[in-house]
Amino acid sequence: MAAIAVTINGRPFSLACDDGEEARIRRLAQYVERKIAAFVERVGQIGEARLILLAALVIADELAEANARLDAAAAGTAPPGDNGAAAGRAAESLVGLAQRLEAIAARFESA
Repeated sequence: MAAIAVTINGRPFSLACDDGEEARIRRLAQYVERKIAAFVERVGQIGEARLILLAALVIADELAEANARLDAAAAGTAPPGDNGAAAGRAAESLVGLAQRLEAIAARFESA
């Protein structure tokens, strides 16, 4: 088990992750940080919990949209011009990302 440090909204967090997953977790944390930074730019510092909630909702929305595209592609109802295969791969990646984020959150809560 490896330990890494990430910074979200200027606050450092120590996280545990599987060996070899350090770079991936850092990239995921940077993605979350960019989402939060965008909210801070728009609405200011409205509290850490609210910023994290907003970022989580936006990421969940992105995942839901990707899942809807995946379902549409699997059902053969993808819109004309939509690259169903690419959307499917993107959706699968997002599903995997969501599962890894949930695992990270669980480890963070237990740390």
